[in-house]
Amino acid sequence: MIKAMKTVNQEIYNWPNLVSALRILLAPAMLILAVKQQPVWFIVLLLVSEFTDVLDGFLARHLNQITDLGSHLDSWGDFCIYSTLAVSAWILWPDIVMTEIIFVAMIIGSFTLPVIVGMIKLKTITSYHTWSVKVAVAVTVISYILLFMDFSPWPFRFAALLCVYAAIEEIAITCLIGHEHVDVRSIRQALKFRKEL
Repeated sequence: MIKAMKTVNQEIYNWPNLVSALRILLAPAMLILAVKQQPVWFIVLLLVSEFTDVLDGFLARHLNQITDLGSHLDSWGDFCIYSTLAVSAWILWPDIVMTEIIFVAMIIGSFTLPVIVGMIKLKTITSYHTWSVKVAVAVTVISYILLFMDFSPWPFRFAALLCVYAAIEEIAITCLIGHEHVDVRSIRQALKFRKEL
């Protein structure tokens, strides 16, 4: 009994989960900075949030603390941060958002539609962490900064296309698997899970 409780506590209270929880807490702080029209500090917190996104996965692998809860916390953190990015962009840079509205809508749709499909089919927020999503997120964050710092809109437009591809892959995975799985890196891996059924 005591050993089981200790195991549960280790799955809940570990460094990767604390880092993911910190990322969730950064979302309202970023929103407050946007409302207060503090774009520089907003970008700083965005970079901190992306660092924590990389750090939690690194810690989970290197401390051997990979858990289902950790995967879900990571996904919830991503959802909070990227929802905040969309709302904050509208608050801080409304003219740029309106100019790039088609690509903004593509990115927002790419992050929300897989969540909706997962909730409908699996009754949970999916936590696949596919390679395509990792690439799309990295490119999107960099292009977001370039766009809103008046560098160029083209990386952002390219990022929107990557996000659409990543969303299609995530939706396909949800349609292929019979029940919830975490850390499904690609359609190929989802097909393996399907064959096991």
